[in-house]
Amino acid sequence: MEGKNSQLQQRKDDALPRGTGNLCQWYVEHAENATLRDGEGNSWIDFAGGIAVLNTGHRHPRIVQAIADQLEKFTHTAFQVTPYESYVALAERLNRVVPIAGKAKTAFFSTGAEAVENAVKVARAATRRHGIITFGNSFHGRTFMTMAMTGKVAPYKRDFGPMPASVWHARYPNSVTGISVDDALASLQDIFTQDIAPQDVAAIVLEPIQGEGGFHVAPPEFFNRLRALADEHGILLIADEVQTGFARTGKLFAMDHYAVKPDLITMAKSLAGGMPLSAVSGRAEIMDAPGPGGLGGTYAGNPLAIASAHAVLDVIADEKLCERSAQLGAQLTDFLHSARSQCSSITDIRGLGSMIAVEFTSAQTAQTIQQQAMARGLLLLTCGPQGNVIRFLYPLTIPDAQFSQALDILSSVLSQHADS
Repeated sequence: MEGKNSQLQQRKDDALPRGTGNLCQWYVEHAENATLRDGEGNSWIDFAGGIAVLNTGHRHPRIVQAIADQLEKFTHTAFQVTPYESYVALAERLNRVVPIAGKAKTAFFSTGAEAVENAVKVARAATRRHGIITFGNSFHGRTFMTMAMTGKVAPYKRDFGPMPASVWHARYPNSVTGISVDDALASLQDIFTQDIAPQDVAAIVLEPIQGEGGFHVAPPEFFNRLRALADEHGILLIADEVQTGFARTGKLFAMDHYAVKPDLITMAKSLAGGMPLSAVSGRAEIMDAPGPGGLGGTYAGNPLAIASAHAVLDVIADEKLCERSAQLGAQLTDFLHSARSQCSSITDIRGLGSMIAVEFTSAQTAQTIQQQAMARGLLLLTCGPQGNVIRFLYPLTIPDAQFSQALDILSSVLSQHADS
């Protein structure tokens, strides 16, 4: 008799377009902290975290309670029609902690792509310029503007026609491929010489650690020189922290690792523990550039998501998840370095805090390891322009015993790829 997962897969193939691809051929029915369960009695340790959305784990009791409490009050009014205090209070909390110089202001949206698009809107309104510079192998979203900003064609841009104009891509520093800080800055000068004058550039947008691009960490020297270059030409610096935010890197924001501060910062994913919420924070005078009604959205700052985000910030602080992130990341990194001594297919290990990745010689090796781990009960994600990187995005609330169990599974899988 055909199993429940197989039946659901057939229904999915019949009802959904093929563009909505799936990694797993099984269907989750229940999740708790770092555990996923399907309808056939199987379970997996979740090292994907809904693609960095679940730093506080699945269904954290305090987050569930916060959402339930809000359900007893109201679920939606549209903030720009009928405002509510919880939205204002969350903005106040973020304004106090975001790595922005001086007074900050915050606006809420629903998705990471929305946050990035609105950051571009704010930057253009504030500078009265049109140009946007991002970086190769970046990922900023799936809407048309954010697709244009994303530095990868397949599968994000392929088949979707002309992208919006006034977007250019510089080179991101990458020690694996030999792109130095000097090379990256020289590519920006090439853009200024060949494509757009710096006085027409509104913003430079970058991920402090590239997510989809393979978990490459921007060197501090690069940020220092990029900040100086932006200031020289009156260009705003936007940090896309959609994936790096909320304790993932061992600090609340990845930019907390750097001496310089961005003018604007985008956030989403783990901001609201699985509820759809994103935000743009920035210097108050910049955030005030759009006129009344210029920012917003029907679901932007939904009350349930806002309540969840308040609980997320409480959990991060009370459970010391930044410290937990650094501890787990150090444990994982030590494990991977030990494994590398036996496995020459591992070519690099990198990251900050618990935003760790391991690179392999080929995409086939990374995907085989991913599949073998899943067969043993561990869910992993790949990334990188060649798909040869495995990234680790486990909940920071994962119990120690379960984390050790996951490393045992990974050790068993990697041992099959050890050198003879």
